[in-house]
Amino acid sequence: MANLIEMLQSQMTDQVLDTLTSQIGATDRTQTKAAADGIFSTLATALSKNAQKPGGAEGLLGALDRDHDGSIMDDLAGFLGGQKQPQNTSMLNGAGILKHVLGGNQSNVIDMIARMSGLNQNSSGSLLTMLAPMVLGALGKQKRQNNLDAPSIQDLLKSSVKSQANNNAQMGLIGKLLDADGDGSVLDDLAGMGKNILGNFLKR
Repeated sequence: MANLIEMLQSQMTDQVLDTLTSQIGATDRTQTKAAADGIFSTLATALSKNAQKPGGAEGLLGALDRDHDGSIMDDLAGFLGGQKQPQNTSMLNGAGILKHVLGGNQSNVIDMIARMSGLNQNSSGSLLTMLAPMVLGALGKQKRQNNLDAPSIQDLLKSSVKSQANNNAQMGLIGKLLDADGDGSVLDDLAGMGKNILGNFLKR
């Protein structure tokens, strides 16, 4: 089965990263990449948790059918850079998506992304809002291409998160952050881990 998080990470080409870095007012593409990886992991985990709740997967399926057909993935740089506008404006409504997916955890997630990547709060928040439609778009594309139903969507999200958790200790802490309403110690653990990962990345 496809790994949604790996699929999203693979879309972060130099062109897309440069576009995003410029859009959020940052200067370091490496920080943008680190933040994007954290955002994909977090939103996939949150979506998976929501999809496991009664009626959650059906609600997600309805949202994909209505607003997220996956066409954003056909010209990612164009949509993210603002050169291309969708016919359905809900497709790019990152703030609305985050409200549904993260609820009251949004500020904690922004704090976490900032600590992990070294971006400031404003840039982290902007990037989170910009990438949320991409996550739903990638999921919508998988649904359309593979004719996924509600249980299949649940399985795709669950297996993606589980597969990523096997390779990345951050995933367990992200899950704890989403469960714990603002546990500062989890944020500190994630921040330390993010800096180690960023340091290793820069050494390559």
